Amino acid sequence: MIKTINNFLLPKSFLMIKGLLDSAEFPWYFNKAVVGEKDPLNNFQFTHTFYNNGHVYSDFFKNLSFLLDAIKPSLLVRIKANLQPMASSIIEHRMHTDEVFDNAKITTGIFYINTNNGKTIFKTGEEIKSEENKYIEFDSKKMHTGTTCTDEKNRIVLNINYIK
Repeated sequence: MIKTINNFLLPKSFLMIKGLLDSAEFPWYFNKAVVGEKDPLNNFQFTHTFYNNGHVYSDFFKNLSFLLDAIKPSLLVRIKANLQPMASSIIEHRMHTDEVFDNAKITTGIFYINTNNGKTIFKTGEEIKSEENKYIEFDSKKMHTGTTCTDEKNRIVLNINYIK
């Protein structure tokens, strides 16, 4: 099951996070591949890891407090921002699962930062449009992928993995 919540944060809180991630001063890091190491030439992205495996990796982690207060995770696993540059056509990346541990039920949350014609696609056929301030959550074992966009300069999402 995919839970979807539109207008997830209050406008002021959302605009603080969007302003941060859309700022010329925010550090993005180039990744040669989106999923795996053998992606085609046009499958690349920029990322920023805020938190991973019990450690804060970014000085900007504190800026996500509004989002974390709304999600209320009991245990964080990872928070990573993904920026897909605009492409000349929609590129659908490879299906994958997120953080999976043998004995834990991990939830994946995707928080959409900007509205564009990119989307999140699930192996089961569901498609979620990229609309700013939308939040979805689902079991991390659920196969999914993202796409690029063609109608904005970029597609930005926050990917949050956690235990409820």
